[in-house]
Amino acid sequence: MQSTRAEKLDRPIDPVRDHVLGPPTAEITLVEYGSYVCSHCHAAHEVVRRLRDHFGDRLRYVYRHLPLTDRAEATRAAELAEVVESTSGRFWEAHDLLMRRGPEFAPGELDALGAELGAPPRAEWDPEVAASADARVRADARSGIDSGARVTPTFFINGRRYEGAWDESSLTEAMFRSLGHRIQAASLDFARWAPSTGLLLLLMTLVALVLSNSPAAGAFLDFWELPAGFRLGSNSFALPLIDWVNHGLLTVFFIVVGLEIKRELTVGRLASRKLAAFPLAAATGGMVVPAVVFLLIAPEAFRHTWGMSITTDTAFAVALMVLLGDRVPIDLRVFLTAVVIADDLVAIVIVAFFYSGALHLVWLGVAMALAGGLYALNRARVYRALPYAIVGVALWFALHESGVHATLAGVLLATAIPTRPPANLRALVAQAQAVIEAESKNGVMKSGPSETALSALDAIHDRLESPASKFLRSVEPWSSYFVLPLFALANAGLVWSPDVLSGRGFLVGAIVAGLVAGKLVGIVAGAWLAVRLGIGTKPASYNWRHVAGTAALGGIGFTMSLFIAGQALSGDDFGAAKIAVFAASLLAGTLGVAILWKRAPELAVAAISEAAETGTPVGESVAP
Repeated sequence: MQSTRAEKLDRPIDPVRDHVLGPPTAEITLVEYGSYVCSHCHAAHEVVRRLRDHFGDRLRYVYRHLPLTDRAEATRAAELAEVVESTSGRFWEAHDLLMRRGPEFAPGELDALGAELGAPPRAEWDPEVAASADARVRADARSGIDSGARVTPTFFINGRRYEGAWDESSLTEAMFRSLGHRIQAASLDFARWAPSTGLLLLLMTLVALVLSNSPAAGAFLDFWELPAGFRLGSNSFALPLIDWVNHGLLTVFFIVVGLEIKRELTVGRLASRKLAAFPLAAATGGMVVPAVVFLLIAPEAFRHTWGMSITTDTAFAVALMVLLGDRVPIDLRVFLTAVVIADDLVAIVIVAFFYSGALHLVWLGVAMALAGGLYALNRARVYRALPYAIVGVALWFALHESGVHATLAGVLLATAIPTRPPANLRALVAQAQAVIEAESKNGVMKSGPSETALSALDAIHDRLESPASKFLRSVEPWSSYFVLPLFALANAGLVWSPDVLSGRGFLVGAIVAGLVAGKLVGIVAGAWLAVRLGIGTKPASYNWRHVAGTAALGGIGFTMSLFIAGQALSGDDFGAAKIAVFAASLLAGTLGVAILWKRAPELAVAAISEAAETGTPVGESVAP
């Protein structure tokens, strides 16, 4: 799930309350949350000074306290600056002096610096002035935390948190709001909005439906049947564009699913039996009951398509739950995610074994050998991505030629990409600092770091994150914002005709009943049985109504339901299945929202209590 960390400045600039340099009419406002005992802030101080020289009256600079590092000493230094401001109005002199003398202060040095600025020793501070200084520092720190600041310095440019490099040229580019920076900022805002993936899927679905029922319908549908491929001498390999999407690009989605399953089974919500039992039991019921309902209703000619009725579309389900806000507890999203992870694992197996073509044993043997090669790379502790990518592409081709659905290559690749034990961050930071300091001492006649230093820094960077985590972080945006929307555009198109549903009423009814009623009953029953039998525990943070609402949202099949329908059906049968999946997803989403809409009294009280606790004391830790 996307992070809910704030991106915008929480407390507006107040010229009376804030420490401000520059005119209120300045076109650029730079806010810094910093600390006087933070070495990074001291380096940034020089950058800010040069920016002020460069921009002049076009820049308004605001400084707020965020004493995160060595908080007791940082808080004392921040309070000294505030006391100087209260007694003599010389805050900026104090600020500059503390930045130039720090980040380490000897015992008694802060009192000595205060004396230079006309402030008495700390022991002689007026109690009211001291209390005012303490309140000011705490208010700044609270504002920083609420604004999403987790490190010092943290900068905000015109109210938006800046996440680039702290050097002068990068900050200048962000301040000028170049086209590239604006596009990047808008993209990040959209991607961090939790329902964004579901919204994009919905948009592409509507586009496909409109185009397929417009005068451009013929060209739109024919476009996906255009062949594309490559030729090498007398050999060629070509597929229709629709197959490149469903068999090729969708492999990226399966890589993400495989990596998420791997993460959950190793360090996530399914890592222990106690954690996994409740959502796994719910997921099992949410697959068995819909399949049974479908098989009881569907005509014999369509019973092989039962896989359509057991899947859940993560993007739409999570998007609706996020839009419900504090009507649902965070733990309920965790429950939904765990259920969907288990659901995805079974769906992958179903696709591989029930919806593949005729098998070609020679190519299947080649695929098995290549899969073995992937795991050999893993056992040999090869951590670079390129060897896995090369073997993965070859595995995809072998599986495609063998008759097994080629997207299985994505899952096999995901399971082979290695994980590593957590890095020793203290050691890596010390190593990086040593490399940078050595380079700075030998910087004569050089325009940048040496190749040796860059190689060392690359190695440090690579060790910060396991290959599996890095691969997931790199590929997931492509899956969410390119592959799945393109899949929806290619597969959701439907030319409406009354004949589509003719003679297929039971097929439509089976799909709708399986997804809407089967998912609801199955997930609730599976979860209830887990608690009843003592093999799982329902968290106290949500009740059984919440479980029922989540179960209803589980009936939003969409992506995987359409995918399986496309493998099992064709022509008007496929069209009828699309209509059924659309209808079932709409009904399930509406039902789920209706069940979850009412805020539970105990959750409302908890939300009010949490809102009332507005302050995290400066001396306490701040969770990212």
